[in-house]
Amino acid sequence: MTSSAAAASAARTTPTEDPAALDRTDPERHIAEAADAYRNWGRWGEDDRLGTLNFIGDAERARAAALVRRGATFSLSQPFDMNGPQQGWRRRTNPVHTMLDTGTDAAAGNQGFPHGIGGADDVIAMPLQCSTQWDGLGHIFDRGLAWNGRPAGQVVTSDGDLVTGIEHAASAIVGRGVLLDLGRFLWPEATDDASAGELPDGYAITAAELDACIEAQGATSAVGRGDLVLVRTGRYARALREGWNGYAGGPSAGLSFTTAGWLHRTEIAAIATDTWGFEVRPNEFDDAFQPLHQVVIPNLGLTVGEMWDLEALAADCAADGVYEFLLVAPPLPITGAVGSPVNPVALK
Repeated sequence: MTSSAAAASAARTTPTEDPAALDRTDPERHIAEAADAYRNWGRWGEDDRLGTLNFIGDAERARAAALVRRGATFSLSQPFDMNGPQQGWRRRTNPVHTMLDTGTDAAAGNQGFPHGIGGADDVIAMPLQCSTQWDGLGHIFDRGLAWNGRPAGQVVTSDGDLVTGIEHAASAIVGRGVLLDLGRFLWPEATDDASAGELPDGYAITAAELDACIEAQGATSAVGRGDLVLVRTGRYARALREGWNGYAGGPSAGLSFTTAGWLHRTEIAAIATDTWGFEVRPNEFDDAFQPLHQVVIPNLGLTVGEMWDLEALAADCAADGVYEFLLVAPPLPITGAVGSPVNPVALK
């Protein structure tokens, strides 16, 4: 079979949604099939910079705002400090916070200000994806191509992301949030593998399980166009209790590679998890690194969030049975960035 014929055959193939049907030795074939089947290139025009965030419009935001009934707010961010999860992988470090002026300086009267006024000032240095964050559309490439089929080398250079920089999403990520608490749904009781409400490492969440969780949680969990979906595995809860223990880059529950079709057909605007990597780790192929990222970011145009703290929100949702809320989660408008720290706030 010629390469062009093979590509055409792959395009006609419906990717499996059964993890057991994956050929663990052939990630390239499965990635190509899923990318071809679910690609959104050109859907919002050749100049698009937002991908699936286009699914959120003014009407969707207005409906989301109407979900606020009690006025309860939940920060979904992990702390940004030196005690974070990073261990230096690919030069990712925890934030370094340094004071430039302090109360000690003010008390000593050496700041040079008149009439007794003093102040404090500080600076922070950190990788943009070291704690709670969004992956921008320039973060991952597929076989040399970025979102919308653009050559990766023409999109992200030493000057940053020249096309899909995270600043373009600065006002876009406000809408209806939906929590899918897969930890509580799939693992309600403690076992030797995991504590109650916390999926064991390496657990691959399937599309069928996402749908089953929605059905079990009820009508407020329905997922559709423009929604911002949050998936709780319980991995961060374990980190809070036991320490990081490989949280950043180590084994974890997460979405199966086979959920790419679900992420495409639901037409969600973005998805975020309480894990370092969004997808299951170890990945579902013998030799692969984040294959679901390779499909959904550059091909679907899906914005992905990681390392979110969903614990307080999940407890509240479980208590009142309401799993939808207004989610306000804009990235910092850092020009040309391929990701951004975020302090997401859910309002119920």
